Amino acid sequence: MSSSGPPDRLCLPFFYAKCKDMIEANDSRLVSWVEVPADSDFPIQNLPFGIIEPDGAEPRPAVAIGDHALDLAVLAEAGLLDEVGIERTAYHAPVLNPLMQGGKAAIRALRKRLSELLRADNDVLRDDSSLRDRALHHCSAVKMRLPIEIGDYTDFYSSIEHATNVGTMFRDPNNALLPNWRHLPVGYHGRSSSIILSGQPIHRPKGQMMPDGADAPVFGPCKLLDIELEMAFVTLPGKPLGDSISVAEAEDYIFGLALFNDWSARDIQKWEYVPLGPFLAKNFASSLSPWIVTLDALEPFRVAGPKQEPAVLDYLQFDGERNFDIELEVSIDPDGEHDTVVSRSNFRYMYWNMAQQLAHHTVNGCNVRAGDMMASGTISGPTPDSYGSLLEITWKGTKPLTLGNGEQRKFLADGDTVTLRGHCSKDGIRIGFGEVTTKILPAK
Repeated sequence: MSSSGPPDRLCLPFFYAKCKDMIEANDSRLVSWVEVPADSDFPIQNLPFGIIEPDGAEPRPAVAIGDHALDLAVLAEAGLLDEVGIERTAYHAPVLNPLMQGGKAAIRALRKRLSELLRADNDVLRDDSSLRDRALHHCSAVKMRLPIEIGDYTDFYSSIEHATNVGTMFRDPNNALLPNWRHLPVGYHGRSSSIILSGQPIHRPKGQMMPDGADAPVFGPCKLLDIELEMAFVTLPGKPLGDSISVAEAEDYIFGLALFNDWSARDIQKWEYVPLGPFLAKNFASSLSPWIVTLDALEPFRVAGPKQEPAVLDYLQFDGERNFDIELEVSIDPDGEHDTVVSRSNFRYMYWNMAQQLAHHTVNGCNVRAGDMMASGTISGPTPDSYGSLLEITWKGTKPLTLGNGEQRKFLADGDTVTLRGHCSKDGIRIGFGEVTTKILPAK
């Protein structure tokens, strides 16, 4: 890795003693003996974690390397991971939660060890054909499973462009942001049971709606089904109930990030959200990508976020760069043949960063556990082509977009397939998240 600053800045705020290990695992000069395509999201500098189900075997943890998944259960049984400090049973679990119980130090040690085993000059696994064939699965030969047993789920509302656009459309353009918005990361507690994996289709939701000009609500399938382009982070074991996690230490408690599509039924939401926020408009489904990219892998892509004005309260103040330069895109395919990119945005636009979100979430003593998930809220940029929802892209349906097959969309139609993609790129290294893809089926 070509350092953009002194080591203390790169590693702040956590685990100074482990900084050297983290930098080595991110070194742009590293090459793996596993063939990695030039445009792959998963070079040796990434090694994201997921859950695979090989043919005829139980689900277990793996990391992605190029077009392959490295089976951690096989490596553990061969004794290659004993020095990491994680119990072997964790490598046979159907979710990543047991791996995460060791906290940041254990995950960092594991990632470092895997990087060593995959380096081109390491022959331990490379030259053991029997072990290599059992441990390395082509991704096309395994099923991906939901990587986390998700405990609690919180969705934030942290893009100032998105909040301003929504406030402009539905309230007062001259006072688009509510008075509290610049003072705290607004969020709500969502439904973890309906978070699903990429590839699983969803049915159009149903609920109450109040049609324009009507004097009574109606019930039926949502007519204004929308996407929300988001990122979600997964927490490591937190502090006991009653204790707070500060901004300075927040990243010690974050395992990694994934792509997240927080589906929204806009017409249901408009009718139900006062006074307690969205309910049926959100709880029918949210879609998650299968690989969790660690914060360590994202370290070279730190950037400054938007200036926060007015100054935030002391417990939300932070040092250093806490945003990440992650390029994002959304595409819609109406027929399986015309995948059309409708938005290109970036995670760097977030007004409230992850450290502030976690600090605010726990400032009153709320405890977080391994596998809790927190979503960013819709990620919108400053221009229409960087908006993160159709509500904004089509400006409440007044500016329809045209897809590759000539069809127009104000909101999503049955049969549409929506895909979110994301990656970072710097110094010749691409760190990606894969994609989260979901097809919309008619209401049941």
